[in-house]
Amino acid sequence: MSQHAPAVDHLFLRACRREPVERTPCWMMRQAGRYLPAYRAVRARASFLDLCHTPSLATEVTLQPIDEFGFDAAILFSDILITLPPMGLEVAFPEKGPVIANPVRTRADIDRLVVPDPVATMPFVMAAVREIRAALGGRVPLIGFAGAPFTLVTYAVEGGGSKEYAKTKALLFGDAPSAHALLGKMAALVADYLIAQIEAGAQAVQLFDSWAGVLSPADFDEYALRWAREVIARVKAHPAAAGVPVIYFANGCAPYLATYASSGADVLGVDWRVDLATVRAAVGDGVALQGNLDPGALYAPPEEIRRRVGKVLAQAGPVGHVFNLGHGVTPATDPEHVRAMVQAVRELSARSPA
Repeated sequence: MSQHAPAVDHLFLRACRREPVERTPCWMMRQAGRYLPAYRAVRARASFLDLCHTPSLATEVTLQPIDEFGFDAAILFSDILITLPPMGLEVAFPEKGPVIANPVRTRADIDRLVVPDPVATMPFVMAAVREIRAALGGRVPLIGFAGAPFTLVTYAVEGGGSKEYAKTKALLFGDAPSAHALLGKMAALVADYLIAQIEAGAQAVQLFDSWAGVLSPADFDEYALRWAREVIARVKAHPAAAGVPVIYFANGCAPYLATYASSGADVLGVDWRVDLATVRAAVGDGVALQGNLDPGALYAPPEEIRRRVGKVLAQAGPVGHVFNLGHGVTPATDPEHVRAMVQAVRELSARSPA
């Protein structure tokens, strides 16, 4: 296939639809990020929020890894917490991680949160989507994304990242009606936000449930999967989303395989803690899988990266697989090791036309 073939027929989208592909497509979570010297050069003159809020800068950094490594999909440069300020939460992004100045602690706090119009309150995101699509010129598809309701709730309630999620679990287990009221508001906004990205030109969307793995299987079903399913159903019911693949990534998915495929997503993201063959056996053939090389494997020498890539590809099989890391690439990763990974995926997954 020509590099400039229409994106609608691009192998990433075909793999998401579980159609035959001439090789496995590859992209990487956080592929526009601090491991890239070109990204660090942009960050030297602009803050992280500047990048998120300025379409021209978001476009520049989104395209950097496409130009550098030839990934098979671009992902919008933004942050999952960009949706929280329009709701009424004060979010800052210091280097050590996000901090929310007015976390949600009471039912009154929940009731005060608004469900905003994403187009009116986050126009810079939709402008970035349009600008990136134009700049890509059909080379590869563009993935939009959002944080899943449960993961957004953890940040809103904890006031940032956490190790124990004590405040979140106190809300879930001590006041389930309030927890669901908060999750419902998050789900309404996230669904509208993803639809707005699709209307602006996103050709696939990913729902990041980064912290779903802190829950027991029953609580995952009740608090994470239930609301991810609500978002996915609302997105898929919208006319603009017809044919747009939806990816659901629950980090730490191994305990949840019995119900994971019931999310309604077209593609299930898989972290590195469980092998793809096990996931496939559990979820069946009705969904595509995405993943799942350990990001730490990119610290290995290129020959070891190639061996590990081959193992992932063998477990996944040739149909319905999008190669990715099991989580985001880390800032200390050598870009040449990323290049070695992409080259290995291309060479080891190449197959003869049917």
